[in-house]
This record gives sequence, C-alpha cells and structure tokens, in this order.
Amino acid sequence: MIHILVVDDDCKLNQTVCNYLNDCGFQAKGVLDAEAAYDEMYNNLYELIISDIMMPEIDGFEFAQTVRQLNKNIPILFMSAKDDIPSKQKGFQLGIDDYMVKPIELAELEMRVRALLRRANIEMERRLVVGNLELDADGMTAEVGGEEIMVTTREFNILYKLLSYPKKTFSRAQLMDEFWGLQSETSLRAVDVYITKLRDKFSVCDGFEIKTVRGLGYKAVLL
Repeated sequence: MIHILVVDDDCKLNQTVCNYLNDCGFQAKGVLDAEAAYDEMYNNLYELIISDIMMPEIDGFEFAQTVRQLNKNIPILFMSAKDDIPSKQKGFQLGIDDYMVKPIELAELEMRVRALLRRANIEMERRLVVGNLELDADGMTAEVGGEEIMVTTREFNILYKLLSYPKKTFSRAQLMDEFWGLQSETSLRAVDVYITKLRDKFSVCDGFEIKTVRGLGYKAVLL
C-alpha cells in the first residue's frame, strides 16, 4: 500500500482528494497545515506528498524546503491556485517534482501521482537501499549483500525509521512512543537494547552507522 500525505488547509478539497486517491488504491491521509504534516511524517512512513502553497504559518515553499532537507527522494507535488511562473520556478528550485494548478482534475492528479511513483521506483514495492543493505517494508525483510538478516518487526521498524531520516536524531522517548506505544510500561532502556541488537546484526553494513547522540537519543548517519 502506497501512503500519500495531502497537505492543504481547504478542508473540503483535502477530503475530496484523499477520498479519490483512496478509491484508486492508495492510502491517503489529509492534514491542514505544515506543522501537522511534520508530525505525520515524524510518526509514519509516506511515499509521496501533495501540498498546497498558500497555507497559514508555514507556506508550501518553506514546507517543501524542510522536507527536502530531511528526505531528498520523496516525490512532492504542489497543488496550488498560484498560476504564475515565479511560483512554479521557486517550487522546482526548492526540489518539488510536479506542479498542478487549481482547480484540478482528479483523474489527472491520479495519473501524475502514478508517474511520480514510477519515477521514484516505488509504485509496486517499498524498498530502502543503503549501501549493501536492502529493506523491504512490505515483506518486512532485511538483506545484506543478498543474504537475509532475521529481524523482529520492531527491529525492522526502528531501523527503517532511522534510515528514512538520516542525520535526524530521535529521542528514546520518541522511539518508545512510536514502537512500544504510549501506554507501554517498558523502560526507556529497552530502546538501548534494541539499538545494540541492530548494531550487532548489521555490523557488516557498509552504508550507514547508528550513532548515539549523548543526552538525546540516536540517529543514522550515511557513510
């Protein structure tokens, strides 16, 4: 299932786009502003973002710029009433992948979404390749140099999360909340145990390291 994040403060349009994309076989989630989008991206994995430009507090330009700093590869499609060349030029300079002018045709939106996913090579499967490591999010499998490394679901999810946002530090509490649940009575030390397991299991990987950020938590650093 391909997950799509729709960021637009027009509630009706947002819901219409999400419903249409869901009917097309995607799993679309709508939020009304950039801050809510950051929270969604922080806690969930998305394969594509559709964003308006004119939004309160943080506009689409700033939002796209921040997303690109965190993730260089995720496709971003602007969906905006701004039809001027400078706006389009600025968007593409910031790293967006496509631009549609409102009012949009939903059938055309679907075609553009599928084209962007094909270009990103994630239409049929969600894979993350870092050096000699390949993670398959649908099969929940990890391979190093073509050989499968046995991992638990929690180990896989933690590693996938860290590698999806390289250089971003995640605190122990954040990882605990997401992968153990808010109501968990497990100690934060459990996170340290899992990180140690991941370091041991993937010590032969040549594309990344899991670094400890003292007093904060952990982050993945690409080599």
